[in-house]
Amino acid sequence: MKEKHIRIRIEQCLALAKASNCPRRTFGALLLDPERNVVLMDGYNGAPRGGGTLCGGEVCLRDEQSVVSGTRVEIGCHHAEMNVICNAAASGVATKGAWLIVTGEPCTMCAKLLHHAGIARVLVVAGGYMGNNGVQYLEEHGVKVVAVDGPKDPRVSTLSGRPAPID
Repeated sequence: MKEKHIRIRIEQCLALAKASNCPRRTFGALLLDPERNVVLMDGYNGAPRGGGTLCGGEVCLRDEQSVVSGTRVEIGCHHAEMNVICNAAASGVATKGAWLIVTGEPCTMCAKLLHHAGIARVLVVAGGYMGNNGVQYLEEHGVKVVAVDGPKDPRVSTLSGRPAPID
């Protein structure tokens, strides 16, 4: 893909993340055709379709159960990467050889999904998710992972480079 198209798609992905109602962190994901420079499908993290505004209907299950960020990914909203792959499947959009832009590192569960969907490259907007992630899994399974510039995670202290305490 041309650099100018990647920059535009990053902006679109960041804007898409704003559609999420998650009180903890908003993610966006765009599935791209790298040969035609077009968006194939999009997704963001959120509640199950038709299930309310948050993962627990009207409450965040992760907050309710005091789940530490980066752990127990089976509890909570549907991840942006999961949604984009499921949206593509439901619409008959092929994912093999596609690229994905996502506003943070995929968790291991989503990394497995991306790998098996045939995603060729994942562009991760820098400064995103800081928990256990699936980048190593992707790289070990032949998926090229590229960090791209983006806004910094507000949980990182500019002085220490470590996560800032979450209130």
